[in-house]
Amino acid sequence: MSPVAAPRSALKYLAAYPPTLQQQAQQLLDSGRLADWLLEKYPQAHGLRTDGALYRHVEALRQEHMRQTPRLDRVLYDSKIHVVRHALGLHTLVSRVQGGRLKAQHEIRIGALFRDAPAPFLSMIVVHELAHLKEREHDRAFYRLCEHLEPDYHRLELDVRLYLTHLEAGGGRLWAPPAAA
Repeated sequence: MSPVAAPRSALKYLAAYPPTLQQQAQQLLDSGRLADWLLEKYPQAHGLRTDGALYRHVEALRQEHMRQTPRLDRVLYDSKIHVVRHALGLHTLVSRVQGGRLKAQHEIRIGALFRDAPAPFLSMIVVHELAHLKEREHDRAFYRLCEHLEPDYHRLELDVRLYLTHLEAGGGRLWAPPAAA
């Protein structure tokens, strides 16, 4: 692949990381090796292509690890998340009045960008959103829960941020959807 000269603004997803790590990412970008590094580490995309498959996957994780949390009403890929909210996923609690009662619905929306991503990337985002069922704030308890659900959570979060950095620098998507049979 040809090198992509990335401006420093492309490192916005890595702003909270130490300068040495940012320099390493910048060097990978400047040399055009970031995409190859990601593809070598994560060679293929997951197979959860539909909202139904995503729902079943997320609900099975919730049942396995967080049985005491409320059942999810919806889980879906959302093409507007990344553009509008600058987020990878969203957990929402929607309250509606039905008859004389208040009914709460829990939804998780995952950025459509991750429909064609490696399974570990999707896992990190799902774990993050599931953790919000129990812990609302991004505090120590929240990240402890994320690590409990996904022991490699922090490493995966960094790798997702590196992928977003690759995209921000003008690189293309790395994992193509499976070919139609």
